[in-house]
Formats: sequence, C-alpha cells, structure tokens
Amino acid sequence: MSSSTAPELSYSSTSRRFDNDHTDAPEEEGKKTIPHQDFNDQEGGAQFYDDNSSQENMLAGVAKVEALQAVWGPTSKWFLFVGIGLSAYIYSLDGVTTWQYLSYATSSVLKHSVSGTISTANAIIIAVGKPLMAKLADVIGRAETFVIVTVLYVVGYIVIATANDVNQIAGGQVLYSFGYTGLQMLQQIVIADMTNLRWRGLVTGLVSAPFIINNFVSAEIAEGVLPNWRWGYAMFAILVPVALAPIIVTLFWAQWKAKKLDHIKAQPNAYKQVIPWSKVITDAAIEMDLAGLILIAASLALILLPLGLAPSAKGQWHNASMIAMVTIGAVLFPLMLVYEWKVPRRPVVPMRWLKRGPILGACLIGFTDFVSFYLQYTYLYSYVYVTQNWSYRDLTYYSATQSLALTIFGICGGIIMYFTRRFKWMLFAGLLVRLIGCGLMLKARSATGNTAELVMCQILQGLGGGFAAIAIQVSAQAAVAHVDVATVTAMVLLITEVGNSAGSAAATQIWASHMPAALAKHVPTTNATLLADLYGSITQIALFPQDDPIRIGAITAYQDVMYKLVLGALIVAIFPPIFCIFLTKDIKLTRAQNAVDAKDLAGNPTGEAREFEDNRTPSERNLETSQRV
Repeated sequence: MSSSTAPELSYSSTSRRFDNDHTDAPEEEGKKTIPHQDFNDQEGGAQFYDDNSSQENMLAGVAKVEALQAVWGPTSKWFLFVGIGLSAYIYSLDGVTTWQYLSYATSSVLKHSVSGTISTANAIIIAVGKPLMAKLADVIGRAETFVIVTVLYVVGYIVIATANDVNQIAGGQVLYSFGYTGLQMLQQIVIADMTNLRWRGLVTGLVSAPFIINNFVSAEIAEGVLPNWRWGYAMFAILVPVALAPIIVTLFWAQWKAKKLDHIKAQPNAYKQVIPWSKVITDAAIEMDLAGLILIAASLALILLPLGLAPSAKGQWHNASMIAMVTIGAVLFPLMLVYEWKVPRRPVVPMRWLKRGPILGACLIGFTDFVSFYLQYTYLYSYVYVTQNWSYRDLTYYSATQSLALTIFGICGGIIMYFTRRFKWMLFAGLLVRLIGCGLMLKARSATGNTAELVMCQILQGLGGGFAAIAIQVSAQAAVAHVDVATVTAMVLLITEVGNSAGSAAATQIWASHMPAALAKHVPTTNATLLADLYGSITQIALFPQDDPIRIGAITAYQDVMYKLVLGALIVAIFPPIFCIFLTKDIKLTRAQNAVDAKDLAGNPTGEAREFEDNRTPSERNLETSQRV
C-alpha cells in the first residue's frame, strides 16, 4: 500500500447520506427495528442504530451535514461531485509529484540524509492528523475543515519554497502534512457514507483513478521543474486552493441555504446564550480526545525520531538527549494505551474494537505492510538516482510505477469484490504477491539487477497493495455501525500510518548508521570532505560520470545499504498474510452500509443477516440514545 491511497469522503455518526432515498422514505419506515437475531443486546442495539435522530445535542458539524440533505438538488449535487473530483485530482497530483522534491531540497543545503528524519516526522503528523481532522469536521463542519486544510497546504508550501535551511524545510513539511492528511481524511469518510458494502471497494478504487493520469503528468512536471524544486512547491501553493475552491464554495452555499431555510438547528441553547470561548475550546478538545492525540504524537515522536537523529548526534546513542527522548517515549506509550482504554468519552483508539478480529486484523495488516513498504521505499528515489543514469522524466515514471499499479489493481479489486461479494481470499492473495515482489527486490536492487527487474518488482508490489488497500478498509468499516465509520476509519489509518513512521524511522537509522561506512569502504578516496559531500547530497554523486571510480564506489555503497533495507522489508512482509488468515473474517458484502446493523444507505433494515453484535458500553449507548426522538 502506498500512503497516498484511495481518496474517500464520509461522515458522522448520525449524518444522512447524499441520496434521495432517505428523505423520500416514509417516516414510519425509517423507525422499523431489525428483526430479532442472536445478539447479546438486541433491543438496545435496535434503538441505538435507529437513524431517525433529532438534531438536539448534536455536534455542530454533524448538525450541518444533516441539514444539507434538505437543500441538495440535481444541479448542486453536480457541483458537489465536481468539487470532490477536483479535490481527488489535486490530492493525487500532489501525492505523486512533490514528494520527490524533498531529496533535492535537502541536498541543496547538504542535508540529504535528514530527508528520512523529515519523512518520519511527516508520517507521525499524517498519522495523528487523521483522527484530529475527522473529529474537527464533526465539531465545526465539513466546509470549514476544507478551508483549514487549504490554508495549511498553502502556508506549508510557501515556507518550503522560500526555505534557506533544513529547519525551515522541516517546518513547512509539518504544516503541509496536516493539510495533506486532512484532505485524505475528508475524502475517506464521505465514500463510506455514500456507498454500501458491495459498492464501496469499487467506488474507492474509482475515486483514486486520477492517480493513473497523474503518474504520467507528474513525470512531465518533474522534467520541466527539476532541479528547480522551489518552483515545484510554489506551484502547488497556487494549484491547491484553486482546485479545492469549488467544493468549499458548494458546501458553504449549501450551509447558508440550509440556515436560511431554518434547517440548521444545532444545540437548542446555542442561540439563546453566549457560550464562553473557554468552554467551547474545552468541549471541542474533549470531543476530539485532544489529550489522547497529544500523547500518541509525543510518544511516537520521542521513540522514532531518535532513530534518525542519533547517528549524526554527538556521541550518537550515548548522547544524553537521545537517551532521554527514547526513555520518555517508552514511558508515555503504555500510559497512552491506559489513558485511551480508561479515560476519554470518545477515544481516538477505542480499545474494545481491537477485540474484533476484522478491525484488529486491518490494523495489524496495515501497520506491518507500511513498515515493510517504507523500509524499502524511503530511499528508493535516491537509490535509482545514484545507480541509474536516467532522466528526471524516467525517474518519475519509475517512482510512479507502484502507485499506478496500486490504482489499476485497486479498481480491479473493487470489481472482484462487487461480483464475488467477498474479499478475504483476494486480500490474502494480494498480500502474498506483495511478499513475492518484496523478495524479488533482493536481486533487482543488487549489482546483478536490471531495469526490467526493478520495474517488475514495483508492479508486483502495486498489484498486491491495490488488492490489500481496498480490502482492509472495507473489512474494518463493515465491522462497525454507521455511527462509528468515521472513527474506525481514522483509527485504522492512524495505526497504518504509524507503520509508515516506524518504517521510515528504521530506514533512516539503517541508512545513517551504514551509509558513511559503506562510502568510506567502496569509494576510492581518503578525502573526508568529499566523502561527507557524497553522503550529504545525491546531486554531488551524480556530478561524476557513470564509469568514474568515485561514482562506481558510491553505487556499490548504495547497493550494500539497500540490500539491508530490502531484507528487513522482506522479513516484515511475512506477517500480513498470517494476520489475514487468522483475524480477517470473510464477510458477505451486501447492500447494507455495514455488517452490524444491516441497514441500507437510507437507514432502513435490509433483511440481511448481521455478522457482528453491538458491543458498546452502557455509557456510550446512553450518550447516543439521548439524541434520539
């Protein structure tokens, strides 16, 4: 799986879908309960999952989503869908283009090795930012969150484009990462909201179709932009707000019209008294489990960042700062788990869900697959840049091969799921192909490898990853009621992106620990300044011709270190198929929105058998049933 998989969009515990069936259905039809089946708390479950909710006590964002259903017409829906399409397009174009500029940006300040550490920090932010953005959209509204995402994108890219040192580059990447993960999250949830189980995988794949086009477009952009990486970033500071403007304007228009028609009726007392900002902020922080997010981010950062920082720090792992960071992180991590288990009313990581096989399986498969992927991918562009004499266009085409395969085979996987109505064994086959592709990299990225083998490994990885990315998300979403889709999606993506962080951090540690020694061993020079320059910048290595002894020695050093990265990736890739066999349930994909309450997109019972029971705590049931009419 790639980090930039499938754009999707859904929302909210009690929000209605963007379809006319729900509003046109007779009121009494919507109030029917599901016929009794063998569940522990059927009555409570039927009451809890009744979709005919009032808007009292709803979060502001949720109330807005409910209200918009009344104002959508054929024309406004088309504007909405065009906005979604443009947001998916710019998300994919950004995802396959700007990442390659980072190596040039860090090389320009002779800090190329730091790019792995920056990638690790980005991955932590992308992971923690997903539940933050999901809950933020529930609290303040979808349109408002799109605005926040746009501002973060623009400011982040402006900071990077004008950066003069690595600290400014890292700061801009932090802002950008929040914007990137927010856009991905907004897309992810709405698709789950708009589709039933049978269609969800296919629609997810289809919405990622812009990656097919942009893999070729990005190659032409890179050829025209590089090595002027500053303009590459600045260009997206202009393109992103232009592309997101249609969906932002459409959503704000719909909210304005709904308010004008008196459809937005958030909390009854909201218009009768002035609520202090301190209370608003406190309530929002509790609702988003801000303390939990901070604990997760702090523990991950303190554990993972030293892996990349220690090799270049004074005294390396004997440095007091490195020891302190890892120690504090190791203490915070179990405290975070206990906190998430016992304290929050709406935890970011609901521990009870990890008792459910499909959700735990989706989390473990996503985590280990991303660890494996980023172990061998973090320095892939740098590797081919140094070892192959390719143009910028060819480098981009190669780098885009896997995401292209991911998209094409993701759509194929969705079609398979639609016609077979199953996904477990497709997921298992995809993970095995992923494992084979990783194993073949040991030869492809060695001195005896060739271009065909390099490309074939990327295609195999994309084939397996395309099947896996579609299936694990549907597996987790099917295992919860519609009211929990947003949270479970964010949780699975959070844990998956932690795998990104861990893989990037491990790759950076291996690279920083072994590359200086490998260069010293294979490059025929004793010039310490030259060796430092070769380690700090891939562009410095590329200045030497392919047949120059210096370049040949650097290529050999890169192959030695890449072997270690790929071997680690191969070992980790063994685990996802095992998790699939023992944890993933072969759920039948029906026209229901999920396999828990077996209701369709209009909130009415489908008559399909439910495969999971409602295992909410009594307090969580009371919290939601208090919102019902």
